Amino acid sequence: MPPPNSQRPPTIDVVAASRWEQFLDAANPAASAWLHEEVARRMEKRLQWIVKQPQRWLHWQPLRGGLAIHPVLAQRYPHAQCLVVQTPHATVPPVQRAISRPWWDVRRWRAPTVQFGPPSAPVQMLWANMCLHMEADPQALITRWHSLLEADGFVMFSCFGPDTLRELRQPYAALGWPAPAHEFTDMHDWGDMLLQAGFAEPVMDMERITLTFSSAEHLLAELRGLGRNLHPQRFAGLRGRQWHAALKAHITQALADPDQPGRLRLGFEIIYGHAFKPSPRIPVRPQTSVSLDDFRTALQKRT
Repeated sequence: MPPPNSQRPPTIDVVAASRWEQFLDAANPAASAWLHEEVARRMEKRLQWIVKQPQRWLHWQPLRGGLAIHPVLAQRYPHAQCLVVQTPHATVPPVQRAISRPWWDVRRWRAPTVQFGPPSAPVQMLWANMCLHMEADPQALITRWHSLLEADGFVMFSCFGPDTLRELRQPYAALGWPAPAHEFTDMHDWGDMLLQAGFAEPVMDMERITLTFSSAEHLLAELRGLGRNLHPQRFAGLRGRQWHAALKAHITQALADPDQPGRLRLGFEIIYGHAFKPSPRIPVRPQTSVSLDDFRTALQKRT
């Protein structure tokens, strides 16, 4: 358990969080979860609020956050160079194939090339969809994002909020089982972490998305594609068939949709956030030394 003053979420197993990505679907390594793709589509619409047009932007973990949004972002910024950070390394080739234009597409030869790996120079936008809630130390990741951005650059991100899976947590608690998922961070805490990392003007908002499913089996399969339960007190090992049957029975009863007979309903709280990296301030002392570049930048900001 991390110390009380840590910014780490209080219910994440650090070891499990560091290795869960290794269990991405090996049979279809270039497929993103449907819900993540939908959240990415909604987050992309929020870019219309930002006037700044990046010349270099970074797509953080596109396999987890949604591959289908990549060409949409590339079309929004057709002349901007794109960089991609994707781990684990085994997933890089299928992601490259998934986001590359076909050879016969003329835009393939006109558009800037896509570079994989950490950027060698700062970027103006960092896009990170649906990844923060799976990080054992999100404060460290947000700080890293800050270091990758140019002054006046911005980060766009989304993640699960604390009301996610609320309907599923209730039957688990009633049966005396460990929680079905770790706890998710409130959007106000995300805003505080952005400020602590050095960002400015954080803007946070949220919405709730309700999904319905035809069966408990379908629901559980969808959840497996969204991530893993990283709660330290989760079941220590695999459950048997009898437990699995009991789980499906309780889900069928507890999550029944009163408006749609035969359907199961489950809600997700989605948090969206963006923030800017401010220009560094020139410290004022009795005797101050300022580089010519910093002085020129400060003067340009005032004009």
